[in-house]
Amino acid sequence: MIISYCLNPNCPQPKNHPKLKKCYTCGWSLILKNRYRAIKVLGRGGFGATFIGVDLTITGNPLCVIKQLRPNTDDPQAFKTALSLFEREAKILGQISHPQIPRLFDYFEENGHFYLIQELINGQNLQKEVKEEGVYGELALRRFLAEITPVIQYIHSQKIIHRDIKPANILRRKKDGKLVLIDFGAVKDEVNTQLAKTYGQTALTKFSVGTMGYAPPEQLAMRPVYASDIYALGATCLYLLTGKSPKNFPIHPDTGELLWQNEVSLSDKMVRILEKMLAINTRERYRNVEQLMEDLGIENMEGILVQIPKSGMNTGITSLPKTDISVASNPNTEISKTISPEEQLKKAIEKRKETGKKIAIKWDEERFITALRNGKKDFSEQDLQGLNLEGEKLNRCIFRYSSLQDANLSQVQACQGNFYGANLTNTNFSKANLAQAYFVKSNLQNANFKGADLTSADFTNADVTNANFCGANLKNAKINREQLKKAKVNAFTTFPDGSRLWWKLF
Repeated sequence: MIISYCLNPNCPQPKNHPKLKKCYTCGWSLILKNRYRAIKVLGRGGFGATFIGVDLTITGNPLCVIKQLRPNTDDPQAFKTALSLFEREAKILGQISHPQIPRLFDYFEENGHFYLIQELINGQNLQKEVKEEGVYGELALRRFLAEITPVIQYIHSQKIIHRDIKPANILRRKKDGKLVLIDFGAVKDEVNTQLAKTYGQTALTKFSVGTMGYAPPEQLAMRPVYASDIYALGATCLYLLTGKSPKNFPIHPDTGELLWQNEVSLSDKMVRILEKMLAINTRERYRNVEQLMEDLGIENMEGILVQIPKSGMNTGITSLPKTDISVASNPNTEISKTISPEEQLKKAIEKRKETGKKIAIKWDEERFITALRNGKKDFSEQDLQGLNLEGEKLNRCIFRYSSLQDANLSQVQACQGNFYGANLTNTNFSKANLAQAYFVKSNLQNANFKGADLTSADFTNADVTNANFCGANLKNAKINREQLKKAKVNAFTTFPDGSRLWWKLF
């Protein structure tokens, strides 16, 4: 049911019937500027609250984002100054025009509060993406930076510092997979910074430092510079790589630098780039985004072209966002962002088949289990040879084109697992639950499925030469007579038709 929310921060019961024009509890108007109605809370913080709203003046009542900013002051002169600063900063934001930044539709003051009305973006933020899909590897991180740095470059070209870059403020737009940078801290921080200089450190300013862990020291001291956004972007990279908030990393006792290097698997060059992004001293940090883009091999603001590093660069990946692809098979390839993700994926797979090159990164059990516990599901094109994963829960995990030969997957729970095109020679699947698993075009030579549950599994065009299906349950599995003739079966094997008449194969 749609609810009309009262925007009075002190209202004890803000939920109202959607047809009411005034709050039933406190009497506040439920219609802002005779136009906007809040219908859902998105979040609350020290400086205000964010709502989903509807525009009542446009046909169809389109959705929008309502941001309520409230300066915590009872000083009339301070409020007047805050209002002037708010209007100035909001006007600057209103001049931004970029397809990966939400549009600012309106801004105004009402009942002692400031309001921003912005475009609503349908998508999931990167913080949730990492929790659900797993952490990034180097290639995914470079592609993230290739897409987001030109957006930050544009903001800085408009003389704006974002002030609150973090995973929760970067959305992957649902309709096209593009990254969108949201929730500028520019208005509230600029208002509070200037008020602090005029009226001193008061409760007015205590919420204006950005997000702890992502905001660098100079921003915490209310002296943000363009390089402050670069530090926040580097801190965001740490989260994408590890799933850990930057404030949870230890720090060097002498310099205050974050100690993160031992928790990631990156090339030396990428480590140096991140270290420079995260330098505490602004003199040692990238001064501007252009310098960072140059080191990353990203060209100009408009036509983004990612130069994949040459030999010696570690391009192994831990997890790729949905729009990413792996091009580890050809590290000299240049991929234009104008090509659709589907076309890129097709080209990358074709190239991988042509070259036959293997993945550079070799996983160990500890790293794999950690990623799995952090919610990672996609292990496509990874080197997992010889891993001992006995008894692990791998339901719906993806191992497309991965190397799993000689691995021990005995007694694993891998229902609906995707092993398309994977190398599974000599892999031990004994007593594993592989119901509805997808083995299409995989190499299963000498694989051991003894006693495994393979109900409704798909072996279309898979090589099962000498695979051991003794005692396995293949009921409703997609595997033909010719394939089974090349494999090992016995009187305890349940065949696709539900029978155990193994001798009928011959």
